[in-house]
Amino acid sequence: MKKLTEEQLKKSIISGDIAPVYLFSGDDVFRKQEVTKQIIATLRTDEFNLTQEDCQQTKDIGEVLTLANTMPAFADRRVIILNNIDKLTKNPMAALVNYLQNPLNTTCLVLYHNDYKKFKKDKALTSALSEDSAEVLFDELKGASLQKWLKDNFAAKGLKIDSDTLFMLEELVGSDLNALTMEIEKLSLLLAKREDKTVTEEDLLSSIGYSKEENPFALNNAVLSLNKREALRIIDNLLKAGEEPIAILNKISNPAMKLFRIKRLAEAGIPTFQITSAAGLMPWETRLISVARNLPPSAVMLRAIDKIIEADLAFKTSTADNAGVVLKGLILSLLPN
Repeated sequence: MKKLTEEQLKKSIISGDIAPVYLFSGDDVFRKQEVTKQIIATLRTDEFNLTQEDCQQTKDIGEVLTLANTMPAFADRRVIILNNIDKLTKNPMAALVNYLQNPLNTTCLVLYHNDYKKFKKDKALTSALSEDSAEVLFDELKGASLQKWLKDNFAAKGLKIDSDTLFMLEELVGSDLNALTMEIEKLSLLLAKREDKTVTEEDLLSSIGYSKEENPFALNNAVLSLNKREALRIIDNLLKAGEEPIAILNKISNPAMKLFRIKRLAEAGIPTFQITSAAGLMPWETRLISVARNLPPSAVMLRAIDKIIEADLAFKTSTADNAGVVLKGLILSLLPN
């Protein structure tokens, strides 16, 4: 059994070296599906030689395994995709393990095991795989690996995007690759006739459905930049637009707490490279370390944090007299003159 990385798998598919069995483990079904499409395209599999079953719905896979042992119809290879094999009960799983020990070379059986915790505990599948079969892990992309995936997919569309805009995309859309792929496609269409293929924050907000004035990160960015005047202006606009005070408070408290953590770590003598990790900063957020040095003294910041907690309680219990006064007072307490 060969243990391949995702990149090694893609290279082997391009070269036409396709195994009789692929065991795809990990939680990321989207990437499993994408690479399976490459297998089908490379083998030029037609509808007569393509079978897809979900073990969550079809517990008895006897017919599928019989088909796996059958020569393809007027083609070189047959492709069978079994999703959610982690849902198989004891007897069907035993039948599958038996097939894996001696698979038919004219069949390409692609198995999706979507419960990685369960997969790590049970080695029956991997130990049953034949020498020319392969296991590939598709773990959930996070942090730097997700950023790389995004940059690669933007580049594949001929688009450029900076780290700040990528971070905004991830914050607005999340880490679901299917949703992210749809947004990249929308941005590709939006910039199709533009000579400069650089995706801006305004492009992203427009594509997702926000106007520039409705930028959901505007207040967050103003606090992180210690821009008191801009923060006060945005609070006024948000309140006029009918945004809930508790939602506005979150846009103040989250960046304020981040900066305060950085300041405390710096005051404790922690080196810059360690602050980045300890404060949970992304690589492009290291500039916040120098920004945090300009915050008021820690004693002042602690009193401001107490006010944030009091405001949170007041908004949740509807006891705040004037939300605008409370929110603006927080900005005046948190940000330096």
